[in-house]
Amino acid sequence: MKNENVKRESIGSGVYLYTSAQHPFGTDAILLADFAAPKKSDTALDLGTGCGIIPFLWARYEAPAHIAAVEIQENGIALMRRSIAANGFEDRITPYHCDLREIEKHITPLHSFSLVTMNPPYTARGAGFESEDASQKIARHELSCTIEDSIACADKMLRFGGRFCLCQKPDRLADYICTMRAYGIEPKRIRFVCGRRGKKPYLMLLEGKKGANSGLAAMPELYINNEDGSYTTEMLNIYRDYGDGTK
Repeated sequence: MKNENVKRESIGSGVYLYTSAQHPFGTDAILLADFAAPKKSDTALDLGTGCGIIPFLWARYEAPAHIAAVEIQENGIALMRRSIAANGFEDRITPYHCDLREIEKHITPLHSFSLVTMNPPYTARGAGFESEDASQKIARHELSCTIEDSIACADKMLRFGGRFCLCQKPDRLADYICTMRAYGIEPKRIRFVCGRRGKKPYLMLLEGKKGANSGLAAMPELYINNEDGSYTTEMLNIYRDYGDGTK
């Protein structure tokens, strides 16, 4: 990691996370961690965890009690292991360096998680500008993980009644709903995120439940900023004690 400009970032409650130019994190991951709203009793799995931001955000508040995290890129897993050691989270977070398409070779038993999350690549293979950096290319484009790959993995790992929560661009909603239903994960809750009032959504937060009946609940839109550019009250509540509360 010597050439990756590794940084140690405070994410609140005395917890620190190591990040790099290849494995940063953004607001989307923070929103997904909040949207998933894990309970202490949940058995949780974060797919494509990168530097581990979602598990570490949860670990600040001890819910869920234990989190498994999967990442295909070795440099991302190295960052996460460093963060685990620095925070003393060896009993809280377990990293797995593996391809989620072969997850059954690394995590057993199957169908053992009550919550699976993923901040997946947003861009389909062959669409949009591809970064020259290999790590960023994998994170942003569906080179190692398609929509079906991620949902098939969630299906393998979720117990009946378990939840799959993700964030994605709104224009891919139909693809996710159709694929989730094909795997028996029924879309149950959706929330669109806008930069501010009057702007179209740039992100969706979607939850599916394995084996559930149909019925999708649309939550009120989430607004990031007020008209003056400051964070809305809801965003400040989501950030809570992240940094100084203003990110």
